[in-house]
Amino acid sequence: MKLGIISDTHGLLRPEVAPALHGVDRILHLGDVGKASILDDLGKIAPVTAIRGNVDREGVCGKLPETDVVLIENPPHAGLYLYLLHDLKTLHLDPAAAKFAAVLHGHTHVPNFITKKGVLYFNPGSCGPRRFELPVTVGLLTVRPDGKLDPKIVTLSVG
Repeated sequence: MKLGIISDTHGLLRPEVAPALHGVDRILHLGDVGKASILDDLGKIAPVTAIRGNVDREGVCGKLPETDVVLIENPPHAGLYLYLLHDLKTLHLDPAAAKFAAVLHGHTHVPNFITKKGVLYFNPGSCGPRRFELPVTVGLLTVRPDGKLDPKIVTLSVG
């Protein structure tokens, strides 16, 4: 199974995003959506689960949950639980004790991933308006048959 992981669109869904997410089974948007139409457009690629970020204050985006837990079925292995939140600084639980396979987050616009205590922490960066000198990126998260997670940062070629 392959998941598209995005964050911080801030009202801009670049045309380069759709080809980068082509073939994903599901898209997880980690907040700062900016416009509800972005969720509709992403839904044309794959089913979308989204949470709200600090800029999502009104309308449909303002009603998104602050956090979410996504269960990824992985037969014949047990399912994997992914914890979604926008700002990692607001994490108020121990993901390892909660048996989460990953914590997916955004907010900083800095793409990165690291594993701590057996939990993957994955920030896909931002695919919305460019901030500072940071790259414009999306994430791909492949769930292997053995239950392992393979994170990948994809840098988009934008003008």
